[in-house]
Amino acid sequence: MVIGSNIPPNSTVLQQALDAIAHFEQSPLPGMWPFLDKATVVSDMRSRVSDPFQINQGQQPFCGPTSILFELVRKQPLRYVQICQNLFEVGYFQTKTKRIDTSERLRQSSKGNLRMGQADWMLLSTLRQAESLIFPVDPEAPKFVRDLSGMSFSWEMKGWVREVLGYSQANYVLAYKSKDLFALRDAANTVKLGGVAFALITAKGLLGTASTTEAEAPLAVPNHWVTLLGNVIIKDGRVQFDVYTWGRKMSVNVDEASFEKFFWGMVIGLP
Repeated sequence: MVIGSNIPPNSTVLQQALDAIAHFEQSPLPGMWPFLDKATVVSDMRSRVSDPFQINQGQQPFCGPTSILFELVRKQPLRYVQICQNLFEVGYFQTKTKRIDTSERLRQSSKGNLRMGQADWMLLSTLRQAESLIFPVDPEAPKFVRDLSGMSFSWEMKGWVREVLGYSQANYVLAYKSKDLFALRDAANTVKLGGVAFALITAKGLLGTASTTEAEAPLAVPNHWVTLLGNVIIKDGRVQFDVYTWGRKMSVNVDEASFEKFFWGMVIGLP
């Protein structure tokens, strides 16, 4: 059984976004981010509008907001451009019901190695810091601090689906409550209907080769969000589907037992 599909972008919508980038490029307003280069930001934006798979969290623990950003660029490229221009020129942008501001500390970060594209950093760090109540976002902080500040929870993902993507419906489906395969099928149908679906998984278990110790451990840990692209196949005890993560499309192909162990739930959204 195959469920879900990947819808190609509309050329008219893409051209509108590219025209908006050209307008932003000519804008005389100074930037609010002194250590970001406008020409580089503009170049990043063009490459991502043309190919959303260019979006990459790099070595930053931004998997949650990166999954949201991927769908924003893929489905609403003009809105993505408008958000980036607002962030760069005035330091905030408007969501569905509120305003997301950047902090002075974040904008003044004079880090030499952002570990990711400048446009990606500007938007992803803003989203992440808007939800980080304890640890500030700092690209050069020790890894354990960055991991703590970058953790994304289901309620944050639901909030971004509503506020950033502008969807009216956003729900978190726990795998153990609804059965894992049912949750995946439901998410795939949501994608097919034009919605979005974000899976919480154990990364090594589904996207890499889990070690014998990890595979046999009694408890796995949810540690990564991915965007469901579709192409779900459930057959002969195997589970297959495509996701976006780490700047590329990846295909999951595991047995049902592994899927049930390393899959934790889905945040799904519909317009």
